[in-house]
Amino acid sequence: MAPSPCAESGASAASLQAALRAVLGFNAATPLSSARIMVRFENVGMRYGAGQEVLRDVSFALEPGSFTFLTGLSGAGKTTLLKLISLAEPPSRGLITLFGRDLATLKRREFPALRRRIGMVFQDFRLIDHLSAFDNVSLPLRISGRRGADYAHDVKELLSWVGLGDRLQSPPPTLSGGEQQRVAIARAVVGRPDLLVADEPTGSVDAEIGERLIRLFGELNRLGTTVLIATHDRSLIEKGRAREMRLVGGRLVELRGAT
Repeated sequence: MAPSPCAESGASAASLQAALRAVLGFNAATPLSSARIMVRFENVGMRYGAGQEVLRDVSFALEPGSFTFLTGLSGAGKTTLLKLISLAEPPSRGLITLFGRDLATLKRREFPALRRRIGMVFQDFRLIDHLSAFDNVSLPLRISGRRGADYAHDVKELLSWVGLGDRLQSPPPTLSGGEQQRVAIARAVVGRPDLLVADEPTGSVDAEIGERLIRLFGELNRLGTTVLIATHDRSLIEKGRAREMRLVGGRLVELRGAT
């Protein structure tokens, strides 16, 4: 069940919805994934080298259109779990299914197509330093073959909504950490991914901007994207009213909203 995270009223909500539906709705005729389960982990374990397991017997499923918070103390394994979902790492054991595909049976050449269906927000942002904020955000649209004239206005609206309307032409090295984080988030959502995975997306911003970003994720979720957010921010989790899964010592505990 999709939540209604921090619903906003008035012109700003209408502006967000209009910008998102315009910039993300270009492929509205193409439905999002028809997979019955977007992500499934079955007894997944993960260790680095000869060390102890970071994840232990983790099992869960994310349904299409769901919104889930992943919580846990630092070092609990949240980032590792997100890396497994985003195909950055293979598991040490267990089964991972993504969009109905068993990752253990995929050929290497099939990975890029799956990765393009995932919007990923990294803690270290991974922006391209020589491109402007506008060009970083619009890059997925350019790669998909869209013309600049078709999306320029909507990308500007999206950046304005996240508080960067006056930094469109600024390259990442001239932006603060919080500003870079917002550029990374806008880039992750602009391609209307089937699955959005975000690692501490509000960690470098103030409370007001954090709530706006959660509303952004909520609107994307209402457009059909499955959302998984790793966060420490209890206030956002409580306002989000979504499913919560917590990692404790590498093991997964369902706290609420289990499907």
